[in-house]
Amino acid sequence: MTSWGSIVLKEFKEKLERATTVEILENNALLTAQKHFNSFEKTKQGKFLLYASFAVNFLIDIEPRLSNSFDQDDILQLEILTDNKGQDGDVRDVVAIRVLQKWEIGISAKNNHKAIKHSRLSNKIDFGEKWLGIKSSTQYFDEIRPIFKSLEKMRIESNKTKTWKSLGNYHPTIYTPILEAFKAELLRIYNTNPSQVASALVEYLIGTKDFYKVIKGKNNIEIQAYNLHGTLNLSFKEINPKFYTPKVDLPTKIINISHKENTLTTLIVELNNDWTLSFRIHNASSRIEPSLKFDINLLKAPHSLFTNKLSIGEI
Repeated sequence: MTSWGSIVLKEFKEKLERATTVEILENNALLTAQKHFNSFEKTKQGKFLLYASFAVNFLIDIEPRLSNSFDQDDILQLEILTDNKGQDGDVRDVVAIRVLQKWEIGISAKNNHKAIKHSRLSNKIDFGEKWLGIKSSTQYFDEIRPIFKSLEKMRIESNKTKTWKSLGNYHPTIYTPILEAFKAELLRIYNTNPSQVASALVEYLIGTKDFYKVIKGKNNIEIQAYNLHGTLNLSFKEINPKFYTPKVDLPTKIINISHKENTLTTLIVELNNDWTLSFRIHNASSRIEPSLKFDINLLKAPHSLFTNKLSIGEI
């Protein structure tokens, strides 16, 4: 958990406690993030707080329930989520909760970071079950196991010192067969229940719960509304949001899976409803490990995905 999420939470508290009762739920994730933020020099802290202020002001405008309560017992709780939530498909860093209203929203706070997931593959990871709720086949593991076992053997025999670079051109012998096995298995799983698998793939990668993604860039803040289930942007009594963030349709079909042109390391997954994802496989360390990592990016999203970029002058 980076400090960016705790800065957003801090701004929420300072702006909202003027209008409603706010409670911070303290945990180790919050304390770690605050410690990281406090290590910044004052100038850098000020810049981060300014960016967060812009984002929070906008979110308050489009989420009336943040600042409006039924009564004094209707407390707004703010919490930093722990990293293991992301492994369960909840990508949110900060949540705002009103128990009496049975309402919550979440924010994924990213600093110059647009990748949506970093998932691993190995002969011990069942990506089908973990990502999609459907077990991967014996055939898939039979195809990938010899490759990962070979990597494990090299790692042990070199006392964990052997590097990927020492293998020479290993992409055709390691990356390509792993990617082909992954592609074939994803299609096999997809064919068992197309509509469920297509939507589950995006939910696993994007998030199982609706959220706002707040991306701090250079001299701007970008806010995206992943309103997949219609839980964002709700009115409070007669108070309506100042901007409308429409519900975003999940995919129901995988249209095509193909290699990115002129590369052996990246698969492009095209789905209906204007979703396109890229899966770039790579080694996470310079030294050989019996696992590989995906850098997964959202290349295309539905036009209904609300995006607003707030420009901030040079500071």
